[in-house]
Amino acid sequence: MFKTLSGVWALLLGILLIMLGNGMQFTLIGLRGGIEGFSATALAVVTSAYFAGFLSGARFTPVLIRRVGHVRVFAALGSFMSAALISFPLVTEPWAWTLLRLLVGFCMSGIYVTAESWLNDASTNETRGQVLAAYMIAQTLGIIGAQWLLTFGDAGTSVLFIGASILVSISFAPILLSASRTPTTEVARPMPLRELFGESPLGTVGIFLLGSIYATQSGMGAVFGSQIGMAADQIALFVAMLFAGALVLQYPIGWLSDRVDRRQLIFGASAGGVIFCAVGFLSGGQVWFLMLSAFIAGGVTTPLYALFLAYTNDFLTTEQMPAASGGLVFTFGLGAIAGPLATGFGMERFGPFTFWVVLGTTFAAIALYALYRMTRRAPVPVADTESYLGVLPTATPVAVEAAGTWAAENAEAGSDAEE
Repeated sequence: MFKTLSGVWALLLGILLIMLGNGMQFTLIGLRGGIEGFSATALAVVTSAYFAGFLSGARFTPVLIRRVGHVRVFAALGSFMSAALISFPLVTEPWAWTLLRLLVGFCMSGIYVTAESWLNDASTNETRGQVLAAYMIAQTLGIIGAQWLLTFGDAGTSVLFIGASILVSISFAPILLSASRTPTTEVARPMPLRELFGESPLGTVGIFLLGSIYATQSGMGAVFGSQIGMAADQIALFVAMLFAGALVLQYPIGWLSDRVDRRQLIFGASAGGVIFCAVGFLSGGQVWFLMLSAFIAGGVTTPLYALFLAYTNDFLTTEQMPAASGGLVFTFGLGAIAGPLATGFGMERFGPFTFWVVLGTTFAAIALYALYRMTRRAPVPVADTESYLGVLPTATPVAVEAAGTWAAENAEAGSDAEE
């Protein structure tokens, strides 16, 4: 493992620094928005703008790379993102923040596409699984670490926004200095949604609903904390718990994924989300119950994303997987745009604890649809399933395609070894 990572440590360091900066601004939006008196609906629009930009960036960045190259695209997007982060406290108006978040989302997606291309090029078929796993861990640790950094400043000033901008700016140095050659970036055209639904109804519907859950957690969690009067450090811890749970639950859920009917696991993880959303709703604002709810409800979200990818791939040929990966990322993005809008409207009309109601209802919809699909389709024999790899919801089609290819090759190798 050490030998594998020795060749990509600089890229991973750069990703960690990017996630520190990006993770800070996600929570800062909720904190500063509360200070400025923005409504839940306004902050929901700002949140959704990020995912709209992210979705468009994943689609158009490969085109830009083919025209002018990885280095130029990476440097340009990094400059725009750094400038956008430092601009938030300069114009504290919802419309301006919406435009800035749209730009940040586009730039962040493009940065991911470029970095993932270099990371994929630096790995081999034998090391790709370990490299991708390390990449996902670096991203998660960056988001969690960002919440800790927020405790060193005041969201009411420009300091934390400047800090996020600095982290993003310096993250480019290790990535650009370690990228020795220009990789090929080819992202397959996404599979049409109708065709994707025909191949895997549960994968398509489930990942759309999960996009709503993930965007609501990551974008509206700080808004919820601010509206119920949590202190800034408590809000930072609350958001950190949403992601910390994934580090703990990813492995056991992944281990079970390769041994049982994945639909049962999807149902179980979603049911766990429902239960702990109910705990959060009934907590009465007691901090430690909220932290526990965030840990479990947030913790099952990331493994569910990887489960839906793996489950969908179980019904596809190797040739179909790249296009299906693009279709699933696009579907997830649509859900991520819609989720915060519904949550923000509900929080403004019915109160901040509607945050848990929307999350719990969406988890319940996934669980019930998984049960329904169990009655409509025979399970795939465990021996014929693709390998599970913990891909994060923030991954672009580049990483998702690479993970799918690795999973198919790994499953085939395991099948050959058994024979």
